Amino acid sequence: MGYRVMSEEEAERRYQTLLQELRRSYPRFRLRSKQNHPLQRAIHRALQLLTLGKMRTYLSEYQTTLGQTVWVTADWDAQPALQRWVTLRHEAVHLAQFRRLGMVGIALLYLLVPLPVGLAWFRMRLEREAYEETLRALAEALGVEALREPGLRSSIIRQFTGPAYGWMWPFPRAVARWYDRFVASLSGQGGCSSEPDSIR
Repeated sequence: MGYRVMSEEEAERRYQTLLQELRRSYPRFRLRSKQNHPLQRAIHRALQLLTLGKMRTYLSEYQTTLGQTVWVTADWDAQPALQRWVTLRHEAVHLAQFRRLGMVGIALLYLLVPLPVGLAWFRMRLEREAYEETLRALAEALGVEALREPGLRSSIIRQFTGPAYGWMWPFPRAVARWYDRFVASLSGQGGCSSEPDSIR
C-alpha cells in the first residue's frame, strides 16, 4: 500500500526548524554521540544485566534524552531527515518532561516506580506521551493511514511490552487498545489529538 511521503527536503527543513526551536527553549540543549561516552556505555551494560542480555541495542539503535542533552547513535547524521525529525519530535517530549519533573523526579519515576523491570507504570506513561508525538509526526509525514500498517503497530507495541524498556507494561492487548484509540483520534481530528484513554 502506498502512502504520501514528505520529501527529504521538507523533512530536513522541519528538522532544522525543530533544532532551532529546541535551542531557544532549552539553553543547554545539545546533541551528543553516545557511542564512546563512559556514562552511556555504563547504561548499556546495566541494561544488558537487567534484561538478562535481551536489550543489546541501546548504543546502536536508541536515542536517549537526559536533562537537556539528547544522546544519539553513531549513525545519527547519516539517517534520513524524516527519521531524524520524527525521532527528535519524540525526544522533545522527554526534554519537556525533564523540565517539568526535574532530573531526580524523572529518575525516581522512570526507573523505580512501581518496579524497575516488568511493571513500570510511570515509565509507560512517560514513554506513551513521547510515542504519541512520534505517531503525530508520522501522521503529518505519511498520513494517518500509514499508522494502521501492521508492522508499525506491532513494532510500537513491542517497545512497551518487550525488553527494550524493561517490559515496562507487559500487557499487549492494553497497549494495542491505546494505539488504536490514539490513531482513531488522529483520524477524527486531522492529525491533532486530545488525551486518549489510559492504557489499562
